[in-house]
Amino acid sequence: MKKILVRKNAYYDSVFLMLATKVLKQRPGIREAVVAMGTEVNLALLKEIGLLSGEAESAMPNDLIIAMEAETGDAAEEGCRTAEEILKKKSHGGGEGEYRPVSLEGALSICPEANLVVISVPGLYAAREARKALNRGLHVMIFSDHVPVEEEVELKEMALQRGLLMMGPDCGTAILNGKPLCFANVVRRGPIGLVAASGSGLQEVCCCIDRMGGGISQAIGTGGRDLQDLRVGGRMTLMGIEALKQDPATRVIVVLSKPPAEEVAAAVLSKLKETGKPCVAHFLGRKPSGDLGSIWFSGNMEEAAATAVALSKGEQYQRKRSSLLEAEMEKAADHEVKHMTPEQRYVRGIFSGGTLATEAMALFEEEGFGILSNVRKEPGRVLQSPHRSEGHAIVDMGDDVFTLGRPHPMIDSSLREERIAVEAADPETALVLLDVVLGYGAHEDPCGALAESLSRAKAQVAGRGGYLSVIASITGTEKDFQNKAEQKKKLEAAGCLVMPSNHQASLLAVHVMRRLGSRAHSGLSR
Repeated sequence: MKKILVRKNAYYDSVFLMLATKVLKQRPGIREAVVAMGTEVNLALLKEIGLLSGEAESAMPNDLIIAMEAETGDAAEEGCRTAEEILKKKSHGGGEGEYRPVSLEGALSICPEANLVVISVPGLYAAREARKALNRGLHVMIFSDHVPVEEEVELKEMALQRGLLMMGPDCGTAILNGKPLCFANVVRRGPIGLVAASGSGLQEVCCCIDRMGGGISQAIGTGGRDLQDLRVGGRMTLMGIEALKQDPATRVIVVLSKPPAEEVAAAVLSKLKETGKPCVAHFLGRKPSGDLGSIWFSGNMEEAAATAVALSKGEQYQRKRSSLLEAEMEKAADHEVKHMTPEQRYVRGIFSGGTLATEAMALFEEEGFGILSNVRKEPGRVLQSPHRSEGHAIVDMGDDVFTLGRPHPMIDSSLREERIAVEAADPETALVLLDVVLGYGAHEDPCGALAESLSRAKAQVAGRGGYLSVIASITGTEKDFQNKAEQKKKLEAAGCLVMPSNHQASLLAVHVMRRLGSRAHSGLSR
């Protein structure tokens, strides 16, 4: 039975709505549930899963939709009562008498010393709130996505005129003066400053720097379009580079992005040269084209971190493919394919971080593997359905199609647990490649949650005479509240190979798939 309610002009932030959805989905008798605002994107996704009808079809972006499918009418009614209780508690400050402001003015009344605002509202309204903050002389970080690019350009121009940061839209990570914002990790302070048009990529590089003994002065997120869209033109990246140039605590500057527009990349490189400081540039999907004076190009995110750490110590970084010996990877690959069946031939990546998924795809493509994905745009490289893998596939499960009314997979592992089971049921799946992201805002025990699903998956494949290889990386530090070392133990106990970085995990996965391919071509079997 389906039950759909609409509450007119009842705005709630996206993080709260995702958590409310999670609670509803855990109620007995509830098959599917979504609590979301009536934005155009959300309506389209509700229609796709069959939960858009009646009044919801004409819902506006400021209207709240509660939609669910239940086994019985009683379960649906109980679900509605649960939803109303959750919303009531939110409206009354969590039921504990705590004042929770619902406006910028209210927030500033209880925290007048604040100089930065994090905005997480529907994209239609994010620009309005950001404009208010900038006019008050406040730095801004827009967590929201679906903000029109024209408004992004306007806001960043406003910020530049006022000498303020305008990070975002769709900016999920930053570390300013040692203070982590949104999804970020606990890393040591130090002389390396970063500007990144990438959230999980910024986390990965910061954590690699920390692991290598380096430290972070500032980590400025800009939002993905800052470098990719010519209209935005790298406005915040250029401002971030200038800020790091002026920062006496920053000795090395790192710029990280998915492939930028050519003109914007040229402007960024020119700006880096002007700083007079050693700089590292990493544009995902591009091979290093040779270093330019004070600018060092890196081929992957781990190398970007290693180069920055070496430069911060006054050393020269010696480029290398991996910190593991090639022979070690070959040995591990031989072990992984030894008990696979002839039917097992595909890699399946199940990622929570979009940049981490992109890095893995780029490496596989570089090695000659054709990868299908839900986030690719090239003809012939897009999965027919994001919910079903075909061939070699790497899926970003943080994409909108998966997170409608549901927490991001960094927050809630259930989406990936379900996908692991699906991939294990496919007799052609040979290897599952995973990322795990720790830190503020992330799941309290992500590896613990995934380990049980992975153990079941490996047992299922073994039960039909095969072997499921699982390779993972963990983006995080021992100082994160989840503790990287403890998380690693849980994955290893489930039979997973855990590598020091996303690049190394992807590289080992390539070795396994190459070894599997050579075995098939030679006609060898178990």
